[in-house]
Amino acid sequence: MIQYPHGKKTVQKPTVSTNNRNRGIQLEDDINRSNDYYRQKKIAVVSKKPTPIQVVNVDYPSRNKVKITEAYYRQASTTDYNGVYNGYALDFEAKETRNKTSFPLSSIHEHQILHLASVLEQKAIAFVIVRFVVYDETYLVYAKDFINFINTQTRKSIPHTWFKENGHLIKITYQVPCDYISVIKEHLSEEIK
Repeated sequence: MIQYPHGKKTVQKPTVSTNNRNRGIQLEDDINRSNDYYRQKKIAVVSKKPTPIQVVNVDYPSRNKVKITEAYYRQASTTDYNGVYNGYALDFEAKETRNKTSFPLSSIHEHQILHLASVLEQKAIAFVIVRFVVYDETYLVYAKDFINFINTQTRKSIPHTWFKENGHLIKITYQVPCDYISVIKEHLSEEIK
């Protein structure tokens, strides 16, 4: 807020919410913008999956101010995104962490891991995108490697160093702020060799 008493400016800094409600919003926005670019350029068609909810109670103060006041999830969601690239089915989860040393496994749910495993069984390309906010680094980790780590370790988190060694750093550009398709394209060309 800016106030001008007697010609002086007083600038009040905006308050930053400490709740987890908007966690992951920036990564999601970057992926959505990238998906829009891919769709426009006819590179890939990938969409965010809606989370199915059951509306229980709605407040109707007026026709243009309808507000859902109570709802619950119908079922556990699977992963965040699915689509197709060059004839290959894609399915992936996207997560952010502000942790400097590791990615907490509590951030990804067991049903999501089981879903990724099922997608792999069908020969689709399944992966997880993890952003380390403090380093401004975003990694693509194929589900096979991610699941293997979970199944062979007793840790409650995956070290940042593991992502550097086993993940694929995603390039960031103005037009494509999370260019995960370039990683997949490179991976597929290496498989063909």
